[in-house]
This record gives sequence, structure tokens and C-alpha cells, in this order.
Amino acid sequence: MSGIEEDLREAGRAFEPEIRSRLSGFLGGMLRHYLPQTWVFHTDAGIASLTVDPTGAVSVSSGAAPHPDVTIEIPYDRLHAALRNRRRESVPPGPLSVTPHTAKGKAAFDYLRGRLGL
Repeated sequence: MSGIEEDLREAGRAFEPEIRSRLSGFLGGMLRHYLPQTWVFHTDAGIASLTVDPTGAVSVSSGAAPHPDVTIEIPYDRLHAALRNRRRESVPPGPLSVTPHTAKGKAAFDYLRGRLGL
């Protein structure tokens, strides 16, 4: 397993309980509209995909998943720092390219960007 996959799995374990809790909460119906969601991360250390299914379960796979909602190109150190700290000020400066492929992907990224430290 690559470093990027390990980082995304760790982040997924942290996010999954919150996502599932929100799905069963008052605004769960609205959140369900944005799922499933797949994001592909391209880094200098490899490519991995993170998917959140309709139940809020998070999975990570190596390589680029077909038909992603968002593609993020970022140097591995920036992604690693962002996923570890989840605070923008703790992330080293550098390039970041975000390409939303769906409207739901754009909305989700815009909402979660700060929570991811990006």
C-alpha cells in the first residue's frame, strides 16, 4: 500500500463516523443527494481514489477510479500535511489543481475544502 492510500484510509476512518452520523440526522436527506462521491488524488507519489458510498462508508483504492466527481492534483507532501493536520496554515505552499467533473463533486469539494486543510 502506498503512502497516499494509507493517508486516505486514515482520513476516511476519521471522516466516516461523522458522515454516517450526519446521514441519520436532520439534514441526512440533503446529504444523500451528494452520495456516492469519488475523488481521485494525483500526486508525485502515486494515484489513489477515495469513495464515499450512499451509506457513508469510505473506501480507498489504488489508481484512478472511473468517472470521478473530483480530480485533485497535489504534491504528496502537501496532501500528507493537509490530511494529517486539516488546517490550511499547517500545509506547505505549493501547487493544487482541483477539477470537478460533476456538480455534486464541486459542491462537496467547496464544502469540505477547509475541513481537509486545502
